[in-house]
Amino acid sequence: MKVGLFIPCYVNAVYPQVGVASYKLLKSLGVDVEYPQEQTCCGQPMANAGFENESVDLAGKFDKLFEKYEYVVGPSASCVAFVRDHYGDLLKGKPHVCKVEQKIYDICEFIHDVVKPKSLSAYFPHKVSLQNSCHGVRLLHLSSPSELNVPYHNKLRDLLTLVRGIEVVEPDPVDECCGFGGMFGVEEHAVSGQMGRDKVRHHMETGAEYIAGADCSCLMHQGGIIAREKYPIKTIHVIEILASGL
Repeated sequence: MKVGLFIPCYVNAVYPQVGVASYKLLKSLGVDVEYPQEQTCCGQPMANAGFENESVDLAGKFDKLFEKYEYVVGPSASCVAFVRDHYGDLLKGKPHVCKVEQKIYDICEFIHDVVKPKSLSAYFPHKVSLQNSCHGVRLLHLSSPSELNVPYHNKLRDLLTLVRGIEVVEPDPVDECCGFGGMFGVEEHAVSGQMGRDKVRHHMETGAEYIAGADCSCLMHQGGIIAREKYPIKTIHVIEILASGL
């Protein structure tokens, strides 16, 4: 399979190690992966701020750049959800039919549902608390939403069980919003900050050493709170754990 690796702009700028880990992990799993150098922002920040029209050109460029790949994979649930759920509407009426929305996956979703590894070489002897992000849970279905009466499942937990030495726990409430929410974190920073402090506290109550999630934006928000408050816990992307030792 031919895979195009999509690294969101904020991941590239702030968490480049997550992009590197994504590439290394996919290669180690035998995936034929390429990183298109011409990629830019997917357009989500503009659309979230109410300037959806400014996302149209970016969506068209993104779709054209990645249309040749069988799959498009990225380490950000929120950006992947934006492409999957909104590109069709953004590019409606254009002469070019949007193709990428039907083949884009969050990288954890892709590894779990498509690659389906039976084992990994990763070793991470630490206790981690899962950050089940809103986009990941309710739009990409990486885990079962706690508000629904459905059987429990969690794709992040499934993947992390393949890692030697790890202990995986979840906070209570299991999938409460961390308060980031894109522009919400800017426009309602007081509320956002308090939600973040509450979320970090719930993670710390598990006794975990790390908060592990599939969305760098949520980890960035909580990481800022941890640094400011000097809390004894760290953040890490799930892919960094799965790629440990590569």
